[in-house]
Amino acid sequence: MKNENSNDPMVHVSNLKSEFTSLIEHLRSDISKIEDRSAKALFETSSEEVLIGLKKAFSDFESKSEPAWK
Repeated sequence: MKNENSNDPMVHVSNLKSEFTSLIEHLRSDISKIEDRSAKALFETSSEEVLIGLKKAFSDFESKSEPAWK
């Protein structure tokens, strides 16, 4: 679903989840390409803790699985 002009929030939720997935994959891929341990930690934390958590929040909103989204 790439209809950026839609007023349906679910279209945008779906689009953003796809973008999160791409960014998670990009960060994971870059971890093996860099030597700097601090940068590796930053990339791993960003992908595994931040973006995956954010993607889960969007999925929860989409499925209305959390009380806050009902």
